[in-house]
Amino acid sequence: MLHRLKAFIAVAAICLLPFGAAAEGVLKVPDGNRNAEQPAIPGASKRRTKAGRTTFDAKYDKVHDLLANDKRLMSKIKSTAGAYGIDPIHIIGAIVGEHTYNVDAYDRLQSYYVKAAAYAGDSFRFDYDGEKIDEFVDRPQFADCDRAKGSYLLWSCRERVWETTFRGRVVGGKSFPDNRFSAVFFQPFFAGQTFGLGQINPLTALMMTDDVARVSGYPRLDENDASGVYNAIMDPDISLAYMAASIRRSIDAYRRIAHMDISGNPGITSTLYNIGNPDQRAAALAARNRGAANPVWPEENYYGWLVNDRIRELRALL
Repeated sequence: MLHRLKAFIAVAAICLLPFGAAAEGVLKVPDGNRNAEQPAIPGASKRRTKAGRTTFDAKYDKVHDLLANDKRLMSKIKSTAGAYGIDPIHIIGAIVGEHTYNVDAYDRLQSYYVKAAAYAGDSFRFDYDGEKIDEFVDRPQFADCDRAKGSYLLWSCRERVWETTFRGRVVGGKSFPDNRFSAVFFQPFFAGQTFGLGQINPLTALMMTDDVARVSGYPRLDENDASGVYNAIMDPDISLAYMAASIRRSIDAYRRIAHMDISGNPGITSTLYNIGNPDQRAAALAARNRGAANPVWPEENYYGWLVNDRIRELRALL
């Protein structure tokens, strides 16, 4: 009797501990949306859709039809997801979000191969105002980044240095725009540019290249070979690998930093695919949860909200 009483008291004490103190393990994020209504859709997305004389519903239907009718594409999604240890619904969610709110989907997978081939061999480079990217990151402000192990940590470090030291500032007599690192140096055609099935930007691809090389065996990307980077993000097969690597990184970051398992909520992984910086966001969430009486869960944005809202019909594609 005394033994059972002690056990009951111990369990009760654990239950009464604040969330931050009790969360030694990893908490599984509930499925579904935290927001009852869809968060606001950015004006830029609305303007692009209006300019294309279409609607978000029409764009969603178009990408859904692409996925539903292309068994070859679905097979590639499943096999790629398996290689990276993620549920294929996460890749589907990212594709649906990108093609609903950012670009229109092509009618068939072959069109993505044709588009990729159109850029093969094009001569362009990553630079800003005549300063090539390799020259820029050779500046002394980036010296500490050289100790980073792997492409993800290396380019994440360089992005942080850009934000804290160069963005919107005059450094060494040169003025730098108040804009994202990826927009200033890695979009040689126009700002905000992304390509391919996964709509991956070149900086993200450079971050993920070690993961993709290790898991999928594709050659590592080089910032001095801009056309090689664009080939990777535009080729559907390679692009899927980069999508999966990015999603895997987000899942791992939230487990490691925020002690939360987001692998069962594709709305959250889609949100992170859309907005990026999973490590920083996981750290911010962990800080909010320190000492909290109840878990503060990650929330989906407008893009992830759609994925969770349509989850039944998206899972039916599998």
